[in-house]
Amino acid sequence: MLYFDTSFLAPLILEEATSTRIERFMTRLPAGDLAISHWTRVEFSSLLARQVRMGDLKRRAAEAADAQFEAIVAESFLVLLPDADDYNLAKEYLGHYRTGLRAGDALHLAIAHNRRMEAIYSLDKTLLAAGRTLGLPMSAGIG
Repeated sequence: MLYFDTSFLAPLILEEATSTRIERFMTRLPAGDLAISHWTRVEFSSLLARQVRMGDLKRRAAEAADAQFEAIVAESFLVLLPDADDYNLAKEYLGHYRTGLRAGDALHLAIAHNRRMEAIYSLDKTLLAAGRTLGLPMSAGIG
């Protein structure tokens, strides 16, 4: 199984410099091996809400983006529910102060680690470095 954080999937919906490369990369992966967590869904909605508040995105566009994201998730991803072990491990990861991990990123890593994911994909450089420091199978995927 392959785990994806929000930063890796957002360019599938929101136009970014990496969008084309992410789309190409994702089309080569078997749908049955893709996983996110419910936390990823929350983070994506938070990203949209922030963009609406900042005036970068209109409300209707955000609603359409959220619906598109949910459709992609329903079609292609296993959605993992965080449990107490995930929160406990995330707390432990946050104790590694030099990694610069934030709570949500620590939770992503913990969920992926506890489910023995083969790879954890992210475009967040801090998350990638922290995960590597913790010995996790991190990848930016698109080089």
